[in-house]
Amino acid sequence: MKTISIISFAFLAAFCGKSSAPGPDPGGSSCIYLGTDTCKQKAVQKVTIQLQSTKQTIHSFGASDCWTTKYIGAWANTAKKDQVADYLFSMDTAADGSPKGIGLSLWRFNIGAGSREQGAASNIADEWRREECFLNADGSYNWSKQQGAQWFLQAAKQRGVKYTLGFSLSAPVHFSLNGKAFNGSGGTMMNIQAGKMDAYADFLANVTKHFNFDYLSPVNEPQWAWGTASGANQEGTQATNDQVAELSRLTAQKLAGANSRIVVGEAGTLEFLYGKNTDNRGDQINQFFSPSAPYYLGDLPNVAKIISGHSYFTTCPDNTLINTRTQLLSKARQVDADLELWQTEFGILGDICGQYNGSPRNTGIEYGLYVAKVLHHDLVIAGVSSWQWWLAVSPYNYSDALVYINDPAGQMNVGNCKTDGIVLDSKQLWAFGNFARFIRPGMKRVETSVEGNNDPIVAASTLMISAYKNETGKKLVVVMVNPENKEKYVQLSGVTISGNKLDQYTTDATSNCRRTTADAGRIVIPGKSIVTVSGQYP
Repeated sequence: MKTISIISFAFLAAFCGKSSAPGPDPGGSSCIYLGTDTCKQKAVQKVTIQLQSTKQTIHSFGASDCWTTKYIGAWANTAKKDQVADYLFSMDTAADGSPKGIGLSLWRFNIGAGSREQGAASNIADEWRREECFLNADGSYNWSKQQGAQWFLQAAKQRGVKYTLGFSLSAPVHFSLNGKAFNGSGGTMMNIQAGKMDAYADFLANVTKHFNFDYLSPVNEPQWAWGTASGANQEGTQATNDQVAELSRLTAQKLAGANSRIVVGEAGTLEFLYGKNTDNRGDQINQFFSPSAPYYLGDLPNVAKIISGHSYFTTCPDNTLINTRTQLLSKARQVDADLELWQTEFGILGDICGQYNGSPRNTGIEYGLYVAKVLHHDLVIAGVSSWQWWLAVSPYNYSDALVYINDPAGQMNVGNCKTDGIVLDSKQLWAFGNFARFIRPGMKRVETSVEGNNDPIVAASTLMISAYKNETGKKLVVVMVNPENKEKYVQLSGVTISGNKLDQYTTDATSNCRRTTADAGRIVIPGKSIVTVSGQYP
């Protein structure tokens, strides 16, 4: 009897084929022997792709060069610089088909205000956070400044990054009210001398035209107080809506005939885009794009019909994450149905509902999943067409970067990374890559419905799915975020996939966009993972 049981079990196991995780057999054949599921398959969750129900057209995914590229871009070791650039920009693949980089499609270049030339007198204590200025005090330009940043700008272009954006944090110190690159007044006004707004606009236009930036962002996070009378931790200035509008109008006039366009906003949080206007620094969608508003910019040819904001401090709990983005999209559509929303700065900052924290540095999968969760909601609930990260590269013991630098000895020592270091990736990088690498400029997001899981609150903690199509190439990309520590199975419905086969790219605790293949009828999503699948449709 014992011999028969062993033979019978072996026969049933062979008949059932290869195994996965326990559960009922979706194919309908019986794989149960003595109460055991010998095929070890779970029920498949149906995801319906509605190809004809299109949402926003994706513009880009990006990150900024802020601060660290001044040193890293000047390293003598080109191979290490290339490794950083490849992680960020490369569309090449390894021998197994896995990506070598996340293929960013936009690169943000910080237009410095001159704090670096001032040195310690800048009152910005950290020299990594000081930046050079192309404009000299005598009005001449020195285009050899910011060499490290320029190296990365060229590296981005060489690797096929489609768009570049220049952004300014402060007027040049020659124009500022206190002679510094930060506003320590504690007030709401821009740190600029009376009568110098036109000169500031001229500077921004000249830099934009010199580097042929596709976009220019003239003011960044005007709602925050940048420093105190004694010092600051970076360049920055407050600004009121009328000042943002004035600088944008003046700069747009000077860009007339150029292909570069101005993107306004860069609000400190998304809420300032649709409300929080107690001191004339909020309600920016209405203020800048409602034709009846006094600061209307929508009729200027060199101002893009885009409003931008930052996703910080609006990501938890889940009802805040969803409600903030629902209100944002509603306001934008109410003011102008064609207005694009861009999320232009995000990183892991401060305490986030006790679940995540900027400090200390954490590059594990939990933080990668958090990044993917914010990305999903910004794309699906807010409908943003461009999503951009803050620090692309960092040597700090903090969690707001994509690529990290340790000193040559392998330690987190910022001062020792100026001329050399060890290049490290992160799960933030690769989780971002599950979107940026595969959802290319010009693709359209399409509606999806998930069987038994169409409440955004439920999806946020169980399974988040979004889909995108390339209409010209007939390519479908689906991104699935599984925050739970259990394997899940998905079946694509509503679309025919050529050969029923998909390329699958998985980021989890042990893999970074690792390429395998999947069956469209049964996609395996590991626990705590981000999975991207792509395939052709007729």
